[in-house]
Amino acid sequence: MSKSTYIPTSDLEFLSWTDNFINKVTPDYGVSEADLSLLKKAIVDFHSKITHLKDAAALAKQATAEKNDSRHYAENLFRSEVRRIKARADYTEGQGANLGIEGSENTFDLNTSNPDLSGADQTGGNVVLSFSKYKSEGINLYCQRENDADWVLLGRATISPFHDNRPLLQVGKPELRRYSAVYMLKDKEVGHYSDDIVINCAP
Repeated sequence: MSKSTYIPTSDLEFLSWTDNFINKVTPDYGVSEADLSLLKKAIVDFHSKITHLKDAAALAKQATAEKNDSRHYAENLFRSEVRRIKARADYTEGQGANLGIEGSENTFDLNTSNPDLSGADQTGGNVVLSFSKYKSEGINLYCQRENDADWVLLGRATISPFHDNRPLLQVGKPELRRYSAVYMLKDKEVGHYSDDIVINCAP
């Protein structure tokens, strides 16, 4: 009895399977040149889509890292300047209110906010995810691997960073993981989900 699940689920395994099929199939199997040409054309197109996906993931990872670095640099500059302003003998809270540097911590509303999530690949399936709690109890972290149909709840993180130590689905093969997070307060999710971050997990 033939198996109905002979085609692999993983994209990378599917590529390997199709390459093997095309390399070994001959006219003896009843495959015409026209049909073989269609098969080859289809798999060349799929190869190109996988390459574009990997390139997009790498660009997204680089863009996220550059954005985070840029914000951290800007924040440090502004915080240093604010400290100097507040250290002046003639500084008043009115001046601070005018500049928006007084009481800003009281304006943060979890119900309308989303976590600022960042991640870094540590190879072998290990990913370090960083975030800020603000006044929440923590965050719920979700992940979607490249072959997952839905998002999977990894769990609640109350301390940053959070380590996703799950092994790679296929040993020795890279995989893409997409992460998102939402704040938790009184055991309920509040606010908006963070922007998705895409991590290319290297073996």
